[in-house]
Amino acid sequence: MTVLDGKQIAKEIREQLAREIQELKLEGNVPGLAVILVGDHPASRSYVLAKERTCKELGMHSVLTELPESISENDLLDCIQSFNNDEQIDGILVQLPLPSHISESKVIETILPEKDVDGFHPINIGRMHAGDEHAFIPCTPLGILEMVKQTGEEISGKHVVVVGRSNLVGKPAGQLFLQENATVTFCHSRTKNLAEQTLQADILIAAVGKPNIITEAMVSPGAVVIDVGVNRLENGKLCGDVDFEAVKPKAKHITPVPGGVGPMTITMLMNNTVLASKWRKKTKEVH
Repeated sequence: MTVLDGKQIAKEIREQLAREIQELKLEGNVPGLAVILVGDHPASRSYVLAKERTCKELGMHSVLTELPESISENDLLDCIQSFNNDEQIDGILVQLPLPSHISESKVIETILPEKDVDGFHPINIGRMHAGDEHAFIPCTPLGILEMVKQTGEEISGKHVVVVGRSNLVGKPAGQLFLQENATVTFCHSRTKNLAEQTLQADILIAAVGKPNIITEAMVSPGAVVIDVGVNRLENGKLCGDVDFEAVKPKAKHITPVPGGVGPMTITMLMNNTVLASKWRKKTKEVH
């Protein structure tokens, strides 16, 4: 049994990214990320500051724009447009969730697809489903796939069971594994006999946001178990969707919470921003 250390895997990827960024800088191309934070939600602020810190560590250009919760939708869209037109910015990220008076879909669709490093724009979602190599993949699913690849386990032909069908994690994660020639089953709140499905999984991805919903009895021996859930218990401790201590002896590979998928998400955001910079440079050369 191996506990997959997301921090270590992320560290190795970031070291490679730092080398790529240095090479791009020598060519006069500094990858740039703009992050927009609306309001003062503590978790959102924490995520945003972590992203800004990572940009600095890697030597990337970063701009953090903080806007009041009362900002109008039009003013936020104007802010996004200014970054769409900014040649120093390769990637734009608007931290979700947004205040209720602002349409998330309008915000996401205003970001240029070639700067949508979160991979949420309908054009990028369509490209991902079509298997287009120039699609930006949502960061958490991309991190999940990378972690499974790091195990050295064969993905092709394996049965992947995804518990959760969100647009941010569950659906794109399943699609990525489908493109790796896995057989994919989606489970959700209406699935009957959930354990019957999860016991068939060679690779089990839990992404529902319910503490310890995946028990030892629901996991087959030798499975790869990826826990995406981050839940805060009444005692203040964090836990995932998987009963980690009970499942650990059965799994061949398992991710902890915290320290599993989480560190990979920001790393994949940086990876997407570097890709955006490279693709934009190629586009300029063509034109």
